[in-house]
Amino acid sequence: MTGFIGGGNMAEALIKGIIRSFGSGARGKEKEIIVSEPRQDRRDYLEKTYSIKTTHDNKEVIRNSKIIILAVKPQNMDDVTAEISDLITKDMIIVSIAAGITLSWLTARLKTSKVIRVMPNTPALVQEGMSVLSMCECIHDTEMGMVRGIFMSIGKMLVLPEKYMDAVTALSGSGPAFFAYFVESMTEGGVQMGLSEETASGLAVQTLLGTAKLLDTGMSPKNLREMVTSPKGTTAAGLEVFGEKGLKQIIIETLLAAKKRSEELGKKN
Repeated sequence: MTGFIGGGNMAEALIKGIIRSFGSGARGKEKEIIVSEPRQDRRDYLEKTYSIKTTHDNKEVIRNSKIIILAVKPQNMDDVTAEISDLITKDMIIVSIAAGITLSWLTARLKTSKVIRVMPNTPALVQEGMSVLSMCECIHDTEMGMVRGIFMSIGKMLVLPEKYMDAVTALSGSGPAFFAYFVESMTEGGVQMGLSEETASGLAVQTLLGTAKLLDTGMSPKNLREMVTSPKGTTAAGLEVFGEKGLKQIIIETLLAAKKRSEELGKKN
């Protein structure tokens, strides 16, 4: 059984992905999921929507699960690990999706090395997420296969050494907010040019989606940019402003600032 401690948005995305990955011919598989969540209204919603078992008791999740996903906020992790540590056994796999919580911190508190640290991102809510996993070599291939299946059900995934996790947090974890800010700005520019907000937003969002799909085919960003840019054309005029304002350096400095903050949060743990 897969257990979740915490029933928030990211936990729900994973639950939805897991159930969807079972396929229509696997009825009853949702009974293999249990979630602990302090809010009664949230438990009622999860039970009604996904037909899963819920509880207010974190220890009940531990007692009934092989894979335990810690889907709580970083500031709550100390209390949660203190509560469950005595129940953790060597055959359990602990997966943390809390930003800034390191493998060494979790290992020390839970007294097990079978810990996987994951940085998912919010597009997981529509099964288009990017998840990066870090772990020790003690995780067997069979165990890794089960965890891999969970995160592939909400999008794509990579396995990287933990030393890269702060960079991943900046680029992939915070990235959706940066792209959203760009779309906000594109929409605002469209409104200033006389378009309605609805029309400008629709144009900006669909352009972002279409561009992402083109890049996902393997086309490089440079090639796509050059394909759209005609000499002395409209795109060239816009890109010239990007160069004058130093947009590329602004983006790089934005990512470095996010990475630095991730490093600071990790040191607190």
